[in-house]
Amino acid sequence: MGKALIAAVLVAALGGCTTAKGGFCAVSSPLRLSAKAVDTLSDEEARALLAHNRKGEKLCGWRP
Repeated sequence: MGKALIAAVLVAALGGCTTAKGGFCAVSSPLRLSAKAVDTLSDEEARALLAHNRKGEKLCGWRP
Protein backbone atom coordinates (compact mmCIF):
# COMPACT_ATOMS: atom_id res chain seq x y z
CA MET A 1 0.00 0.00 0.00
CA GLY A 2 2.84 2.41 0.80
CA LYS A 3 4.53 2.01 -2.60
CA ALA A 4 1.23 2.52 -4.43
CA LEU A 5 0.59 5.72 -2.52
CA ILE A 6 4.09 7.01 -3.26
CA ALA A 7 3.64 6.16 -6.95
CA ALA A 8 0.27 7.95 -7.06
CA VAL A 9 1.72 11.06 -5.44
CA LEU A 10 4.68 11.01 -7.83
CA VAL A 11 2.43 10.70 -10.89
CA ALA A 12 0.22 13.55 -9.66
CA ALA A 13 3.24 15.76 -8.98
CA LEU A 14 4.82 15.11 -12.37
CA GLY A 15 1.50 15.58 -14.13
CA GLY A 16 1.31 19.08 -12.70
CA CYS A 17 4.57 19.98 -14.46
CA THR A 18 3.15 19.73 -17.98
CA THR A 19 2.18 22.81 -19.92
CA ALA A 20 -1.21 23.47 -21.42
CA LYS A 21 -1.57 23.37 -25.18
CA GLY A 22 -1.36 26.70 -26.91
CA GLY A 23 1.23 28.61 -24.99
CA PHE A 24 2.61 32.00 -25.89
CA CYS A 25 1.99 31.83 -29.64
CA ALA A 26 -1.68 30.93 -29.21
CA VAL A 27 -2.51 33.84 -26.94
CA SER A 28 -0.09 36.60 -28.00
CA SER A 29 0.39 38.75 -31.04
CA PRO A 30 2.97 41.36 -32.05
CA LEU A 31 2.63 44.75 -30.38
CA ARG A 32 2.60 47.52 -32.96
CA LEU A 33 2.27 51.14 -31.96
CA SER A 34 1.79 54.36 -33.88
CA ALA A 35 4.71 56.78 -34.04
CA LYS A 36 2.86 59.08 -31.64
CA ALA A 37 2.40 56.27 -29.10
CA VAL A 38 6.07 55.27 -29.37
CA ASP A 39 7.10 58.84 -28.52
CA THR A 40 5.23 58.62 -25.21
CA LEU A 41 6.78 55.32 -24.03
CA SER A 42 9.16 55.27 -21.10
CA ASP A 43 12.46 53.44 -21.56
CA GLU A 44 11.17 50.55 -19.44
CA GLU A 45 7.98 50.25 -21.50
CA ALA A 46 9.97 50.32 -24.74
CA ARG A 47 12.27 47.55 -23.49
CA ALA A 48 9.27 45.43 -22.44
CA LEU A 49 7.58 45.91 -25.82
CA LEU A 50 10.77 45.03 -27.67
CA ALA A 51 11.32 41.94 -25.50
CA HIS A 52 7.75 40.78 -26.18
CA ASN A 53 8.14 41.18 -29.93
CA ARG A 54 11.56 39.50 -29.98
CA LYS A 55 10.17 36.55 -28.03
CA GLY A 56 7.41 36.26 -30.62
CA GLU A 57 9.95 36.38 -33.46
CA LYS A 58 11.93 33.56 -31.86
CA LEU A 59 9.08 31.31 -30.71
CA CYS A 60 6.31 32.05 -33.21
CA GLY A 61 8.08 33.27 -36.35
CA TRP A 62 6.63 36.79 -36.18
CA ARG A 63 8.08 39.23 -38.67
CA PRO A 64 8.45 42.96 -38.07
